[in-house]
Amino acid sequence: MTEHEPGNDGRLPCTAKVPYGGDYNPEQWPRDVQDDDHRLFTQAGVDTLTVGVFSWSVMQPAEDVYDFTVLDGILDRAAAEGRQVCLATATAAVPPWLAKKYPEVNRTDFEGRRHRYGQRHNFCPSSHAYRRLSTALAARLAERYAHHPALLAWHINNEYGGSCYCNVCTQAFRGWLRERHGTLDALNDAWCTTFWSHRFTDWDEVEPPSVLTEHWRGPDHTAFQGITLDYQRFMTDALLGCFTAEKDAIRLYDPDTPVTTNLMGAYRPIDYHRWAPHLDFASWDNYPPLDAPPTRPALAHDLMRGLKDGAPFWLMEQTPSTTACRDVNPLRRPGELRLATWQAIAHGADAVLYFQMRASRGACEKYHGAVIGHAGRDDTRVFTEVAHLGAELGRLGAITLGARTPARTALLFDWESWWALEISDGPSRLIRYPDVVHAYYRAAREAGADVDVVPVTADLTSYDVVLAPVLHLVKGDLATRLEAVARRGGTVLATFLTARCDQHDRAFLADVPGPLAPLMGIRVDEWDARPKDVVQPVRLGELTAQAGLLFEIVRLRGAEAVAVYGADFYAGTPAVTRNRFGPDGGEGWYVATALDRPGVDHVVRRVLARHALVGPYADHRAVETATRVAPDGACLFFLLNHGSTSTDVAVHAAARDLLTGKRLDQGDVLTLDPLGVAVLVLQ
Repeated sequence: MTEHEPGNDGRLPCTAKVPYGGDYNPEQWPRDVQDDDHRLFTQAGVDTLTVGVFSWSVMQPAEDVYDFTVLDGILDRAAAEGRQVCLATATAAVPPWLAKKYPEVNRTDFEGRRHRYGQRHNFCPSSHAYRRLSTALAARLAERYAHHPALLAWHINNEYGGSCYCNVCTQAFRGWLRERHGTLDALNDAWCTTFWSHRFTDWDEVEPPSVLTEHWRGPDHTAFQGITLDYQRFMTDALLGCFTAEKDAIRLYDPDTPVTTNLMGAYRPIDYHRWAPHLDFASWDNYPPLDAPPTRPALAHDLMRGLKDGAPFWLMEQTPSTTACRDVNPLRRPGELRLATWQAIAHGADAVLYFQMRASRGACEKYHGAVIGHAGRDDTRVFTEVAHLGAELGRLGAITLGARTPARTALLFDWESWWALEISDGPSRLIRYPDVVHAYYRAAREAGADVDVVPVTADLTSYDVVLAPVLHLVKGDLATRLEAVARRGGTVLATFLTARCDQHDRAFLADVPGPLAPLMGIRVDEWDARPKDVVQPVRLGELTAQAGLLFEIVRLRGAEAVAVYGADFYAGTPAVTRNRFGPDGGEGWYVATALDRPGVDHVVRRVLARHALVGPYADHRAVETATRVAPDGACLFFLLNHGSTSTDVAVHAAARDLLTGKRLDQGDVLTLDPLGVAVLVLQ
């Protein structure tokens, strides 16, 4: 067994290899099943188990009764088998007795309906009863297991999410607003309440934005964006308060063991940047649609890595075969699990865990993929693949642990801009923040650039290129810091609908793009939103790209046109611009329309090429590359073939392949099998 290092102080749990395993729920089966489970775990190279995630009703059958007999057995057996445990606090689903005794714990939904007991994520985050009982349970667990030899990390709750609109949340929202805005005058100014006679004269007049108040046709159609934006911030903080309350309870008895919760990548309801300082390490659950391009999970990996200033994260969950929650749930093909796992490690994962270790017998996840199926066999394709991967990770050892990504390209990701863009009335509800962000991320990654996905508050001094797609809100000193990137010779790329509003979602009283206008050297007076079936040509030198959804009409104010529209009354006017900025040849690029993939690729590669950031395998579209630098200085270069056929690449530097042991000289041909992986230590 590998024990965690005392005095960890917020670092990742200390292990001798990449932790490998996943969610294990033996409380769902007879005790003798554990014997088979642990035999199979050993066979598959499993050393880490996440336990107790949904066992509140087992551990606390009544308010004044705690029974840890089952959990004692689970942890003691893990320790005896030489396995380590990520111990959950079990607070993601309340037990039935709690909901019956304290009905205010049940959430009120967007339509104003108080829910009755059922499902999970079923608690009001502002409920005093929930806070009291969840923290009491967390404290009991920490008191009992803080020094257990199997304990590796704490896992609070599970996949926090959802919103509540009850009276308790209403009162809490009003208190949150007082603290944030200070006075009603400031609140009215922030929300522009002179519109539609909304000026508030008493805090008790403020209501959460729901279908009964400021919304119609769903949560994205709001009359007052400022109110909705603040409620999303409030709900992020309310759920965070539940997490920190449990963490504080754990710290009363265990000051050292790292604490996390499993996030969900680019999950819209919660601003994870507000959570990041409170996580000892980031962890997340990776369930992309299996027909999504590989850059979708790559973007989420890099977003999670960026939460903790580039520190490695844990892949807390992934399916070994299939999900069960979608209308149609495709099966991972042979080799796809291995490739997805190595992709996570390439982007910064220091642990690889599954949901689930053994398939549930009943309820909604009985058909969800599992390492061990209902029959408990060791000769299934899925188990065999998991075991082969476990052996491979065992041979890898600790070389990737703690390794960081030396990116010189940053992509700004901002939850508040996401919310503000998609709740805005106009110019187009067809523009989706994640899609535009992904388009620019994909272009950079397929060009071979390592990319840090960072918050708008990040230190930008180490980056040569900063991508800021659809950054609807520009807050604080961001404009000044972006100018500083260009002043020292870097490049900043922004797109349509960037820098339209301030932190309260109020339009800047200035030419678009507001505080970025000097850097971009342009002015935008008008914009033309069109249906999806309307596309227009954009001439980018020899390339004619297609554009759609939104066409901003740009006037040059120092910038030069890189591309022009080819149709409509604004034909011949700039669609892409470049502005020289600063004494060291910095540039500000602006893309005024939603270009198609070839168009985005063309623009991004031009920007990256200016800084010698186009990678050596950029012409191999199916081959993904990523770089990590280990604590001892070793440079790890990952090659991942997402194609269905073999591909040959000429090695760009002398290296040793960690997976085969083969030494390669510069120029040697390396063959990547379909869905194949190479991990090179550059010499």
